[in-house]
Amino acid sequence: MIPSLFPSKRRLQQRRAQKFWAVAALALLTLIFAACAPQPATVGDTTQEEAAAEPQPTAAPAAEEAMAPIKIGALTPLSAPGAVVGGEAMRDAMLIAADEINAQGGLLGRPVELIIVDTEGLPERGTAVTERLINQDAVVAIGGGYHSSVGVAAKEVAHDNGVPVVFAETWNDTITSVQYPEVFRIAPLNSEVSAVDVKFIQWLRDEVGTRLEKIVILTENTDYGIPAAEETTRLLGELGIEAVTFGVDIGAQDFAGIIERVKAESPDMIMTLATGEASYNFTQQAADAGLGPQDVPTLCNQVSLVSDAFWTNVPDGNFCFVRRVGLPTQLYNDVAINFLAEYQARTGKEAAESYALAAYDSIMIIAQAITEAGSTNPTEIIAALENITHEGSLGTITFPVNQNNTPEQAGLDPKWWHQFPDPAITIVQYQEEGQNSVSATVVYPQTYQTADPVIVGQ
Repeated sequence: MIPSLFPSKRRLQQRRAQKFWAVAALALLTLIFAACAPQPATVGDTTQEEAAAEPQPTAAPAAEEAMAPIKIGALTPLSAPGAVVGGEAMRDAMLIAADEINAQGGLLGRPVELIIVDTEGLPERGTAVTERLINQDAVVAIGGGYHSSVGVAAKEVAHDNGVPVVFAETWNDTITSVQYPEVFRIAPLNSEVSAVDVKFIQWLRDEVGTRLEKIVILTENTDYGIPAAEETTRLLGELGIEAVTFGVDIGAQDFAGIIERVKAESPDMIMTLATGEASYNFTQQAADAGLGPQDVPTLCNQVSLVSDAFWTNVPDGNFCFVRRVGLPTQLYNDVAINFLAEYQARTGKEAAESYALAAYDSIMIIAQAITEAGSTNPTEIIAALENITHEGSLGTITFPVNQNNTPEQAGLDPKWWHQFPDPAITIVQYQEEGQNSVSATVVYPQTYQTADPVIVGQ
């Protein structure tokens, strides 16, 4: 009998049962081994092996943190309508300060990074760049500042954020009279400068014998020009001298209409309280019309101390009187002498403008305060500034009216709060065409006088 090629139904059932139990046994053994194997710990929802495979954040090395630069902000006008010539001078001076600090090892063992911003001479721009310095660049303090309108605006940002600022060239009285803990100033007060101007005019009239019955004031419509013209007019009135003021917008270029009105006043003297390139434009256009410094005694704006720019833009500017903040060069201290040498080497200029000296000092004062505080904490820097004695290019700088000696306690006007009280102010006169401001004749006060003034048109 030939065997069947196909298994019986019963045998098929047996084979299926055997296969089922073999698979089940294998599955059971797999589960047992898996349960007995050590399980990886979890970090959150991630296994240890997965966590190890992923890149993990690492803390910055302490050494790297310790060498991070200390950032200091610097305000200056580098484009119109700001006083660009003045702004460039301040920028160069503050860069010299930063380089000197870093050459001496930086501050607290860390390098200094100076972050310079362009204010354009506009208050709204001043607000914006000051906010950027503090909230984006994370500066610990701010120096510089040229235009009063910028200073008036920037002080609010500094105060709101608790960051100290040392203003170099902003004169408006209210900058300090609000008595903000964060605000310091080494520039003179507007009212004090006006007092010097009027004393100079009184001296010309009473001692030199100059006819001065009517004075025309050209002023810019800013937080510098308006109060300066008002205070000067008030003080002149006390001397019986009439003052007529013409206001212009910052950065004005064409003065033809105003010059005709000035000519109609027949002034005995002209005062220019317009800053920057606008002062050059007015002075030369007035000269072209027969009312320049060689025709009528003229007190020109202090940007006229930038000799090369002045003579280029005002070729008929001889006999200009110019107000200069800071001691005459023959009385420079070692700090000023050393700064002047470096400034001359970098810029090719023969003289350092008063605002260049002030800008340099503003950064160096901040550096000393950080060193004495031993910290970059703004509150500690402010405390150090209040107690500082700084030997700067402008002389020995202190802020004697402060939280420990308030204006009320000192019996002084609030404007003296955090104010350097002793900036020297002199009046110089160009008495040769093309003369540099270093050798310009000091005519007032008599303590520093190097020659008599030249009075034109009389």
